[in-house]
Amino acid sequence: MNHKLRVLVRLDLDCGQAEVAAQGHVTARSLQALYVVVKRANHLREGLHLVLDVSHAVVEPAALEQLRECSASHHLPPAIDPLQSECQLSIVAPAEAASVPRVRRLAAAA
Repeated sequence: MNHKLRVLVRLDLDCGQAEVAAQGHVTARSLQALYVVVKRANHLREGLHLVLDVSHAVVEPAALEQLRECSASHHLPPAIDPLQSECQLSIVAPAEAASVPRVRRLAAAA
């Protein structure tokens, strides 16, 4: 598994949507970097709908829970966005099997 986090941002300002797609390993620590990218995208246009797609990443359960909390509260963590700007964030989570490390998946398949 590649632990390096790769991020691609797609913007459609006419439709008012941005997609932040992440691949690699999302941990509570690397999540801070994703939040910074989401914050930058959020400030491009007021009312922008953001989609954070981590469906092709391995996401630690604690990191996924933090993402879901941000989505529900419509705010990024105060350490990332002290002004607490409104953030319409939707999360595209990995399938349950994809969020389990590869070693466990191989062991379960055997």
